[in-house]
Formats: sequence, structure tokens, C-alpha cells
Amino acid sequence: MMPVALYSFTHGADHAEALSLALGIPLAAVDVHRFPDGESRVSVPEAASTALIYCPLDRPNEKLVDLMLVADALRRGGARRLVLVAPYLCYMRQDTAFNVGEAISQQAVARFLSSLFDRIVTVDAHLHRVDDIAKVFPAIEAQNLGAAGTIAAFAAARGMGKGTLVVGPDAESIQWINRIAAALDAEAVAGAKHRIDDRRVEIIFPGTHIEGRTVLLADDIVSSGGTMTVAVESLSRAGAASIFVVVTHALFDAAAEMRIRAAGARDIWSTAAVPHPTNAIPLANLLADALRNEMKQ
Repeated sequence: MMPVALYSFTHGADHAEALSLALGIPLAAVDVHRFPDGESRVSVPEAASTALIYCPLDRPNEKLVDLMLVADALRRGGARRLVLVAPYLCYMRQDTAFNVGEAISQQAVARFLSSLFDRIVTVDAHLHRVDDIAKVFPAIEAQNLGAAGTIAAFAAARGMGKGTLVVGPDAESIQWINRIAAALDAEAVAGAKHRIDDRRVEIIFPGTHIEGRTVLLADDIVSSGGTMTVAVESLSRAGAASIFVVVTHALFDAAAEMRIRAAGARDIWSTAAVPHPTNAIPLANLLADALRNEMKQ
């Protein structure tokens, strides 16, 4: 039996290959056959004693079932330790019931994944009232890696630094953009949303000199792209010389990307947390550093 191996689905296979090379361990493909009724048949090659399963959990519902079956196949094959490497971790946003009768999806999915895996490693989990991933997964090991340093290094390699203005679209982003700005020795500012009428929202940056500056507009997750589009428009009207958008988790579609670019974004960069056409920032080294201790299990 192999001591350690990395297993990957088709989705994210290129990023999984980069991680396997960074760790120096074999990469094995998970085979998924989808029956006409939507059920899955999942099979894996030889099971390793410690099995790392790479699976970005965007558009997650089918993937959660496939993970359940992969975990079963690997345990049956003799795997003693299962580690889920999910650079994007789904269902983390709803951590409370906002209306009577709602499920708390964060807790439900956490219980499900905890029943399958011994450890979970993710990147920039989208947490709100719960501030620590260990509180979401109290029964297993869990680690939430920050991509800010990796993003800052990428931006620095493209000439950004002390003169760059690092901007977050709203108050929720302030701690995250502060980390990027600190690594760049740059100024950070978060926008404030101002409602114009029932259908229009403006994001303003009061007291901040924007005209003529290079702006790095950063957020951890972009889904519909609406907030990011409005932020780019506001920065453009304020006279920003160039606006670059960077995001950890790119969940937006091609139409949203076009709207962000049309609003004035010079370029859009995302990390490899979610496979996406805007991927420009690898995460293999960040993930590998966190997973090297699995080589010693």
C-alpha cells in the first residue's frame, strides 16, 4: 500500500497535479460514472494509507455525494486517514437561521463532512459570525489558510507596492484587504454602500484620494459580480488610473466578468481555489506547506 497519495476528480485536476508535484506524491484520478437517473458510481485506484482528496466545492451538490462515495471506496481499500483538500468550501455563508424553518447549512454540511474525513484544509473560508474554522468542525482537524500573502506576492511581482491603493468593496472586507496591504506596504480602504433608490446602489470611498492611483480591488468571493461591478464603476468615476480586480474564489459567470471589465477593470485575477478562466494565482505552494505534515503520518 502506498503511504500517501493525492486523489482528484476531473474538476480541478490541473491544480491537483500542481499540488502533487509540490508535495512529491502520486496523483490518482477518481473515476465517476453518472447513470441516466443521476446516480453515481465512483471508483478509485489503489488506496493509500493517507489519502488526500482534492475537490474544490463550487457547484457542490453532486460533488458532496461523490465525496461520500470516494471516502467509502478509500476506507474499504484500507486507507487509515482521509484528508479533504477543498480550496473552496461550500455552504459556509449561512451560519444561522434567518427565517423560521430554515436549515443552518454550515452546520449541516460540516457534520456531513466530519463524518467522512479526518482533516479538512481550505482557503479563505467565507465565515461571518463564526470566526474560526475549528468551531465549524469541532470533531475533526480543520485548517483555514489565508491567500492574502500569496495574492500580495503576485501583485508585487507586477509592480504594485507602496503607492498602490488596496480597496475592499465593503466593510466586511477590511481585515482581509488589510493583510494584503500590509504585505505590500500599501494603503487599504473599504468602501461604504450608499443606496440611491430601490434599484441602484453606489459604493463610495469617503476621504480617500483615488484620482490617478493604481487600485487593487480585492475580495474573498465574487458570485453574481454585482457589488464588484458597482465598486469598479465608483473607482472609475473617482479617477483611478487603473483598476485591477483580485479574488480568491471566482464563482461568477462569463456575463458577470464582462460587466466587471466593462465597468473599467483593467484585468481580473483569481486564485486557483476554483477552476475559472480568470485563474492567475497558483495555490499549490500554500496548500503544500500546510499538508507536508501528512507525509509523516
